[in-house]
Amino acid sequence: MTQPSAPDPHPGMGFREFVTLIAALMAMNALAIDSMLPALPAIGEALRIPTENDRQWVVTAYLLGFGSAQIFYGTLADRFGRKLVLGTGIAIYVVASVVASFSTSLEMMMIARAVQGIGAASTRVIVVAIVRDCYSGRQMARVMSLSFIVFLAVPIIAPTLGQLIMLVAPWRWIFGVLTLFGAGVLAWMVLRLPETLAVEKRVPISFKGVTQAFGMSLSNRTAMGYNLAMTMIMGGLFGFINSAQQVFADVFDASGLFTTIFAMIALFMAASSFLNSKIVGRFGTHKVSHTALLFYILFSGVNAALALAGADTLWTFAILQSLTMFCFGLVVSNFGAMAMQPLGHVAGTASSVQGFISTLGGALLGFYVGQHFNGTIVPLTVGFTLFGIGALVFVLIAEKGVLFRGSERAAPGATPSPSARGA
Repeated sequence: MTQPSAPDPHPGMGFREFVTLIAALMAMNALAIDSMLPALPAIGEALRIPTENDRQWVVTAYLLGFGSAQIFYGTLADRFGRKLVLGTGIAIYVVASVVASFSTSLEMMMIARAVQGIGAASTRVIVVAIVRDCYSGRQMARVMSLSFIVFLAVPIIAPTLGQLIMLVAPWRWIFGVLTLFGAGVLAWMVLRLPETLAVEKRVPISFKGVTQAFGMSLSNRTAMGYNLAMTMIMGGLFGFINSAQQVFADVFDASGLFTTIFAMIALFMAASSFLNSKIVGRFGTHKVSHTALLFYILFSGVNAALALAGADTLWTFAILQSLTMFCFGLVVSNFGAMAMQPLGHVAGTASSVQGFISTLGGALLGFYVGQHFNGTIVPLTVGFTLFGIGALVFVLIAEKGVLFRGSERAAPGATPSPSARGA
């Protein structure tokens, strides 16, 4: 007798459209960060920002808003459903983009960027919760990896897009493009994405319920270990984003190659996420991510050694940074899935807590690295190395000192059960 097929986790929307929409929602954040980078000198001049390092606030203000707001979205999404809260966040993002385009001072820009980040935070928290509603384990990691392929295409093209906009229009039109993109994604989400959290599974907001959910999220050794490891890795990424324009312009005198090499580095990240989607079902998230983390430390360590010895060049930096970010792509999608795996019953709150910690913590670590830019790549490369070692320590805590040993049991390509899907 033929077994009935499992219910569609996202009825009315095919798997490919679902993955593409998830990627577009995730891409809103990357686009808001990376399209700014070529415009930082022009923004600094227009807003009379006194020093080059102070220009980093255009990026960091956004990241601080993005990180801090995540603590609230999970609870709201668990109570009111994913779709309403996500739509509200995207609307805030769109309005703040308009305000940023009319900024006349650094203070006004920082406020608009922080609010823009607050709106975009809904995509970080609720997108992960939506995927966790529908999938778990290796299948969740596969969905996240496939989404990352599209998502990571944004850093490849975003700086070039920002540069192209500035060739034909003022830098303020970069925010105009963000406004149009956000409005388009909002319309797509409203019209096509079904609600993935059933009404009977919604959790009333109560102090006791919230504190219990937060307690479960913070007390699970595996979840917190991988979340803190993710925080360290994100610190390296944000340090690179804060410093990248200055590195190419001031260290290597290669401003004209900035968008090209930045795109090459991002391409390595996208390639690794594509590779992860192909191999994670066979080897598992533990083996893939742990191996990648060790190579992340190796490549960043070699880069730091060359910088400390004064033997670094534009191309040694570009190649080693590309290899490091290739490993980054293999680490982040798996660490995110592994941190969420034990907490499916409180997915919204767990995603909120984890996003708050990894993004806000990573933003502060990255800003610390960026503010130590001294005309060399030493602060950046040493920061990457130390953050990689710190991530390894947290992984060892999560795994009780043993690497490569996973608890996964799902067969490659297995279809998640209805209970795992949560919808």
